[in-house]
Amino acid sequence: MTDTVKLLSLAVAAPEHIITQTEAADTSARLFSDRLADFSHLASVFENAGIKQRHAARPLQWFVEPHGWQDRMDAYAEVARRLFAETATNALKKAGMRGSEVDCIVTVSSTGITTPSLDAQLAESMGFRPDVERIPVFGLGCAAGVSGFAIASRIARSRPGATVLFVSLELCTLAFRLDELTRANIIATALFGDGAGACVLRVAPSGLAEVESTGEHLFPNTLGIMGWKIDDTGFGVVLAQSLPQFAEAELRPALDGILKRNGLSHGDIDRFICHPGGARVLTALERALTLTPGTLDHERAVLAEYGNMSSPTVLFVLERVIRAGLPNRSAMLAMGPGFAASCVTLRKVA
Repeated sequence: MTDTVKLLSLAVAAPEHIITQTEAADTSARLFSDRLADFSHLASVFENAGIKQRHAARPLQWFVEPHGWQDRMDAYAEVARRLFAETATNALKKAGMRGSEVDCIVTVSSTGITTPSLDAQLAESMGFRPDVERIPVFGLGCAAGVSGFAIASRIARSRPGATVLFVSLELCTLAFRLDELTRANIIATALFGDGAGACVLRVAPSGLAEVESTGEHLFPNTLGIMGWKIDDTGFGVVLAQSLPQFAEAELRPALDGILKRNGLSHGDIDRFICHPGGARVLTALERALTLTPGTLDHERAVLAEYGNMSSPTVLFVLERVIRAGLPNRSAMLAMGPGFAASCVTLRKVA
């Protein structure tokens, strides 16, 4: 097995500020109930989201004040640098490596923009070499934890001997909008949190898991299901009410196609490791994947403790599944803007 890509290490982290779901619900009621006629009906999402708390880039009081692009991106740059350094340093330490041994860095994030990119800003302090290859990826949203992992693994496979660092980082809470009197904004307020994850991938004889296959599916005529609208104030969430129903109806055929292209079938998968988009989405995933209700237990635990952090959330789930013991074959699965589904299959290393 020396010629296969292995996941050597995984580290996750979240900002220090914690907002409980009760605090989020109470603050949202104070901010929106007098301005949004349907708020009382929408408020139930805070109770039904399956979330107890989430971590945030800024304390709760920051979100009750108006902010524009500069405030939001200044906050993103500060906290994103800190989370990138923390997760990358810990992942490299777990792999027994230093920054100077990294040959390629794949960074995914869709909740903020920095130019120069985060990897360049941290290159000196992290000890990255001048010839390190940097691949920042924007726009894949919630699917990027799996899609970016797949990109990093394919690079590692194509360059035996190269060490690839993968970083997934999102600060979703910075997109909170006081001015958006919409259902999507209230749901986003109830669901989203902040976090980051980092992995080290390399062709190696051993590791936490073997990366077996990767694949994606882009659904036609689905651009309006999920994404950002961008204006002078910042990002505004686009989130279709039909997402859980769409996932339940359309995910399985897409996933079967991905697995078939890699010589696999649904029955070959011992455990699905899913991005927990929300309580309703998890229920839809269990139905689509013909799983017994409650099977996605680690997903629900991560959702309860951290909320939906977009792309790194699936890495938080993967970390728990690894600690619990990977089965013989598992499949990481996430959906995101496009609308798209991404899948990576992992094999247990003997």
